Amino acid sequence: MKFTLSWLKDHLETEASVAEIAEALTDLGLEVEEISNPAERLSEFTIGKVVKAEKHPDADKLKVCQVETAQGETQIICGAPNAREGITVVIASPGVYVPGIDTTIGVGKIRGIESHGMMCSEREMELSEEHDGIIELPSGEVGQKFTDWLADHDPAKVDPVIEIAITPNRPDALGVRGIALDLAARGLGVMKPAAQAQIEGQFPCPINVTIDEDTRDAGCEVFAGRVIRGVRNGPSPQWLQDRLRAIGLRPISALVDITNFFTYDRNRPLHVFDADKVQGDLRVHRTQGGETLTGLDEKDYTFAPGMVVISDDQGIESIGGIMGGLATGCTGETVNVFLEAAVWDHVQIAATGRGLKINSDARYRNERGIDPAFNMEAIDLATQMILDLCGGEPSSVVVAGEVPDVSRAYRLDPARVQSLVGMDIPEAEQRRTLTALGFTLEGDMAHVPSWRPDVMGEADLVEEVARVASLTKLQGKPLPRAQVGVPKPILSPMQKREQIARRTSAALGYNECVTYSFIDSASANLFGGGGDATMLANPISSEMSHMRPDLLPGLLQAAARNQARGQMNLALFEVGHAFHGGEPEEQHVQVSGLLVGRTGPKDVHGASRPVDLFDAKADAEAVLNALGAPEKVQILRDGPAWFHPGRHGRICLGPKKVLGIFGELHPRVLDQMDVKGPAVAFTLFPADIPMPRKKTTGRGALELRDLQAVERDFAFVVDDGIEALTLVNAAAGADKALIEDVRVFDEFIGGSLGEGKKSLALTVRLQPTETTLKEADIEAVSKKIVEKVEKATGGTLRG
Repeated sequence: MKFTLSWLKDHLETEASVAEIAEALTDLGLEVEEISNPAERLSEFTIGKVVKAEKHPDADKLKVCQVETAQGETQIICGAPNAREGITVVIASPGVYVPGIDTTIGVGKIRGIESHGMMCSEREMELSEEHDGIIELPSGEVGQKFTDWLADHDPAKVDPVIEIAITPNRPDALGVRGIALDLAARGLGVMKPAAQAQIEGQFPCPINVTIDEDTRDAGCEVFAGRVIRGVRNGPSPQWLQDRLRAIGLRPISALVDITNFFTYDRNRPLHVFDADKVQGDLRVHRTQGGETLTGLDEKDYTFAPGMVVISDDQGIESIGGIMGGLATGCTGETVNVFLEAAVWDHVQIAATGRGLKINSDARYRNERGIDPAFNMEAIDLATQMILDLCGGEPSSVVVAGEVPDVSRAYRLDPARVQSLVGMDIPEAEQRRTLTALGFTLEGDMAHVPSWRPDVMGEADLVEEVARVASLTKLQGKPLPRAQVGVPKPILSPMQKREQIARRTSAALGYNECVTYSFIDSASANLFGGGGDATMLANPISSEMSHMRPDLLPGLLQAAARNQARGQMNLALFEVGHAFHGGEPEEQHVQVSGLLVGRTGPKDVHGASRPVDLFDAKADAEAVLNALGAPEKVQILRDGPAWFHPGRHGRICLGPKKVLGIFGELHPRVLDQMDVKGPAVAFTLFPADIPMPRKKTTGRGALELRDLQAVERDFAFVVDDGIEALTLVNAAAGADKALIEDVRVFDEFIGGSLGEGKKSLALTVRLQPTETTLKEADIEAVSKKIVEKVEKATGGTLRG
């Protein structure tokens, strides 16, 4: 939103400087983005007078001018056709920056003759596009600052322009008067009375207006207008053109410039039709789909079903609340005009604008909200300006629909400013602030002005009071300590587990990823999701349409992006929520890790190898151990479909309690996720790890054994379908007090074993606690181990 200082002063009587106004606006929540002050840009230019002008001896189009300046008589070479003796000019002395040509003037030679400065044109000083010759001033004293001369003779040229950022909840600040209200409430001036007009129609309006029944709801609430005949649509007056140019608009004609003026002055978009080009009456209705219109921007638009438009008897003539049509637009030949003002549904305006890809000032304001109560007053005010600038005779006003009633009131509780914001503001000051902002106070009820759609409750009244008082005055005060001593832990057990999982995974060499909780439908389907329950109603893109059912899709997408950039060996992990439904309780915390490629770079010792499921298993067990999971777990099959069916395992406490899953990812999943394997992963569920029965502040005592441990190896021939874990568990159960560890160290298939058989070799570590083991003790335990394994597997000890 741009406006000039003089425009602001049309509504606000103030002596505040531009800097004071800018500071107040930002503090009020209307952040100043830029201040363009021509007086500062042109402050070094001065006035001079040409006392002599002669033709350059070596150039036909150049003149050697003797110019009287603040530094005395100076020689300047000039190529302007109007450079001559006796004219008063604008001088840029050496060292002055000229913005129009982005050059700092210096002393130089032109065709062998020195030039000490420059006489400027309007375009070189960015005052206009005029560059046919240098500026000729009708008056002015030699040495006078040019900005001082402009302030006296053409103040619009040095009028500061302020640009502010508007948040969506403050549509009232899209009009200069709304901005002035905020500044007046802050105390930077006094509001001037609003312009008023009451126009009596001189004849019945020849154009009637209607709104279709299906368009009144969520379409157009009121549509009003009148014909003004006998107008002269020439250029608008200079003051109006200057204001529009200052904020970046191009003056077109008086009628169009008037509608643009009200758009920015009072946040009231209007539209003017050439009444002689309108066939019959005007009708607001919804499109069937497929209709077309050439807009005022000379682009063709095709309508989708349900868009709200304005039509006459020959077809669509305007896009309601967004843009008029070229066919009925006003031109220099327009004599009779139909002036229209309407209140449109915000959502409909936004949907139509997005559908047609139109960004106009009218759409920007109508979709954020205008003052509906100002609709009929705007018709009269705009009519009065048209009569003043273009002449003519007005008809009576025709109206379809009704101005919506947006009146509402909320209780003002002065104590809530302290409780909600922490500021101590007297009640009288609160009431003064709200009154200055346009609220009407009746007892303890505050009636909201019609131009403030953002105020929707008592807390909003508090916000207005605090905003105007300035939140910079808010002082932080430490709360008194409720108790003395060490405070209770803040983190919950689950939060501690998440923290431990992050630290442990990072220590294992993984890089942490933080991916979006949203993924595309295809990826969600790969990992057991993608249903309607987890589909987003308003996704930010088609690649983020569903809540993630697992963390692995995000990690795989990250891996694919890295591989596309040449990083083939990856170790990634993430701790976050996955979603198996749409309700708040249908989510769970996961810890997922992904290994892709090889264990390390190539070297002469051959240490690098492809990652395998045992790498994932080892890392999963390390994280589970850090989280306090029991050591005695079962490794079961029948994991999710995105893991390789024969190369994965579920880490379980019984058949139903799953602590995690590890294994090689299914080749089909890698192919669809565009990841080049091998790739292994693990997913852990911290919430399913049993909480410790006893809460301790530290680790248990270290138990050291001073007796020699003994290791014995056993090889068993079993059916090839027997899992190694079955042997390990059976051997460990032979003597739970004496057997400390059981590990598989070899597997052999084929040879003399025959079909369907394999050999598994175990190392059993025996750790005595009381006396050193004798050979007989070892033989006894060995016998129990063989019996237990043979009974559990049906195998035999290999000879």
